[in-house]
Amino acid sequence: VEPVLSKGNNCLDAAKACNLNDTCKRFRSAYITPCTSSTSNEICNKRKCHKALRLFFDKVPPKHSYGMLFCSCRDVACTERRRQTIVPVCSYEDREKPNCLTLQESCKKNYICRSRLADFFTNCQPESRSVSSCLKENYADCLLAYSGLIGTVMTPNYIDSNSLSVAPWCDCSNSGNDIDECLKFLNFFQDNTCLKNAIQAFGNGTDVNVWQPILPVQTTTATTTTASRLKTPGSETTNNEIPNHNDSPACANLQVRE
Repeated sequence: VEPVLSKGNNCLDAAKACNLNDTCKRFRSAYITPCTSSTSNEICNKRKCHKALRLFFDKVPPKHSYGMLFCSCRDVACTERRRQTIVPVCSYEDREKPNCLTLQESCKKNYICRSRLADFFTNCQPESRSVSSCLKENYADCLLAYSGLIGTVMTPNYIDSNSLSVAPWCDCSNSGNDIDECLKFLNFFQDNTCLKNAIQAFGNGTDVNVWQPILPVQTTTATTTTASRLKTPGSETTNNEIPNHNDSPACANLQVRE
């Protein structure tokens, strides 16, 4: 059994562990190339980079992919390595930050993005009265939902090297009368106690259950969970709706259709 916290750089250790695993090394190499190769017009080919990143998180066991993305850190060198895991200059950043509601609309136009955003709202829904701060009491599904957004236009990342706050590449400037709706959407990422606790629990090794997602209790509404993405890759059938909880972002009327 590996120690919960090593004295070194946990994110560097996770990268080394990935290189020792054939599957992780292969899919990591497959996204590093398109995410760093420069072209005449752009820094990288964002479309190919995103596709390769989706494959990485879909195919590589959570032990290794999560190990690189959610590693615990105690210094800037470690947190910066964690932030650079997805090659943010290509997969995350852009020349200008769009308005978050505009970015959300772009996400809705893509089947994969809107389906995975719905999963994120469902499985990372905070609940202050729960032990875990998650409505579903399931860190595994929340981490899987978060990682599922990487490689879409809604790709999130750590916003700095000082905290576990994450966000997509957007802000709420130029929101006009929609400023409250925009801030609610952005804060679901930045100030999400369910997601932060899930990341911290995995990084510290304090909840081994986060390593393998489990299916949630069946409800009266047929839903597609992030767990099914791991258990049945290739299945694209969903009848999911973004939940209309009081604390969830205002986009609950979006229904994902095949």
